Amino acid sequence: MTKSIIAKRQPQPQFLPMTRKEMDKLGWERPDIILVSGDSYIDHPSFGIPLLGRVLSAHGFKVAIVCQPDWNDPKALEELGRPRLYAGVSAGALDSMVAHYTSFRKKRSDDAYTPGGKAGARPNRACIIYTNLIKKAFKGLPVIIGGIEASLRRISHYDFWTDKIRKPILMDSKADLLVYGMGERAMLDAALRLSEAEEPSAAVLKEIPGTAFMGSPEDVASEPELIELPSHQEIVDESNQLMTATLALEEQVHFGDSWAIQPVDNRHVIITPPSQYLSTEELDWLYSLPYARLPHPIYKDKGRIPAADMIEFSITSHRGCGGGCSFCSIAMHQGRHIRSRSRKSIMDELKRMQEHPDFRGSVSDIGGPSANMWNANCTLERGKCKRKSCLVPKVCPNFKYDQKANLKLLRDAQKMDGIKHVRVASGVRYDLGQKDKTSLKDIFKEFVGGQLKVAPEHIAPSVLKHMRKPDLPIFESFLEMFAAESKKAGKEQYVIPYLMSAFPGCTDNDMRHLASWLAARGWKPRQVQCFIPTPGTVATAMFYCETDPAGNKIYVAKTDAQRLKQHRILIPDPGRDPRAGKQGKKRPPSERAQDSSPKKGKKSTKRYDGPKASGESKKFNRKDDGKRFTKKKKTK
Repeated sequence: MTKSIIAKRQPQPQFLPMTRKEMDKLGWERPDIILVSGDSYIDHPSFGIPLLGRVLSAHGFKVAIVCQPDWNDPKALEELGRPRLYAGVSAGALDSMVAHYTSFRKKRSDDAYTPGGKAGARPNRACIIYTNLIKKAFKGLPVIIGGIEASLRRISHYDFWTDKIRKPILMDSKADLLVYGMGERAMLDAALRLSEAEEPSAAVLKEIPGTAFMGSPEDVASEPELIELPSHQEIVDESNQLMTATLALEEQVHFGDSWAIQPVDNRHVIITPPSQYLSTEELDWLYSLPYARLPHPIYKDKGRIPAADMIEFSITSHRGCGGGCSFCSIAMHQGRHIRSRSRKSIMDELKRMQEHPDFRGSVSDIGGPSANMWNANCTLERGKCKRKSCLVPKVCPNFKYDQKANLKLLRDAQKMDGIKHVRVASGVRYDLGQKDKTSLKDIFKEFVGGQLKVAPEHIAPSVLKHMRKPDLPIFESFLEMFAAESKKAGKEQYVIPYLMSAFPGCTDNDMRHLASWLAARGWKPRQVQCFIPTPGTVATAMFYCETDPAGNKIYVAKTDAQRLKQHRILIPDPGRDPRAGKQGKKRPPSERAQDSSPKKGKKSTKRYDGPKASGESKKFNRKDDGKRFTKKKKTK
């Protein structure tokens, strides 16, 4: 039986230490664990490294945090002293390559997770670089990598930035263990095993649920449920094998009971079954830990951190998403099964929030991956469901949720003394919401602060099918209801739709169809995301293989020119403010779409992977670049 993460809390400092001076004040000679992150340190439960640090600290472990260190100099780590147990590494809340580059591989000019919003504080492929930094500073120390970047690269994967299949990140980083998914149980288990071992070493970390490690077939010889993934070479030689591997991993996460193995050269990556989901009681405990909800004081004179401002007064009510969208990493990372906090836990957090020095009575969000899935659950036993989505093509009858209870939670929160406003900002799943139209109408009237985020992504039937998104009539009925109820309430409110161009299977005509649909409604989108093939998702496998999951050939806009052509059907001049006229100035980076593109009139065909991870080069090196990005990949 899995051990609970709940512990009688040990006293914790207001912030976990980042410097030798802070450790000296706590009377620490050295830490038990160092956690390294590509983000700045914001002590808030929305950020993985601070959350894990609080969990480990509550169990009595001395945890130090190192954020955005100089990746060319191990001194930032060495001054804290060699950790007694291990070092943990995360690239941050975002994949470091996504944080650095737009959909057209142009360098971003800002970073929301850094003081002042400045770009360049973390390296490319941060998990690899930070692991190497730790290995230099503390030879022989076990290193555990995790977070989105590591989690979705646990097997051979397509890398958009080099247009190649890369080996599992364990091999490139030389880390001792990879934690995939939500890491509380695995990181705590690793700490306990190393602490209790007579001879602490990476060998004791094998077989922890929710992890991957380099091993051999003997490690899984006795396992009755074993998924044998295509080898790395098979995926390189036959593109369709990437789809096979991706769908197999998707099933492993969803069913939750199988091991997996992938041969890579003469070695093997072993993936244990997923870690058991946290219970409601465990989630309640997790979010009751003493988070400061503030950036560390070390950033006092370095400027505001945009991400901190955005989530400062938001509350996570649940984890997981039943949508299973083919392009989204949530189902692969958090899972499709919803785990919710209790009403009391959420209300208690609201009370603690009011003690915050900057709180002025407005709660920006109570939600999760989707705002209206709190307390939803599947009535089937885990492992029995064969669907890829709980909601598409129609909401599954076994997927149960109570929007009335969700509405009551929001109303009770708004009635609390000291609370002036409660908003729904994390987005509403509009197909699920329409199963209880009365409650959804009340949410429109009471908890939308002028703008409501929804994610139709597209309107063409074939594209929606590839995305695993609801059909257009469902979205259109939602829009009609939203407009009618806002008018009744006398409120000027708008839907903010997330839209996507160049999705696998999307043709130029599909984009024109979307443009016509928007024009008929008088909508002029200022932000549209051009699809980025991030590792580990089914949509990325579709992009690489040029097939749907069933193996049928589809059109894929692969070159920069093809992708930009689709994008410009909706955004004729990406990066320029349509409100400013033809001679208008470009919007500042903070207001620009994330998918800013090359200058109009110039055809972009080069692939640019940015500066080397070690920082030694900032030039585009044609010799090192290999084949041009636009060259089509041969498949057998």
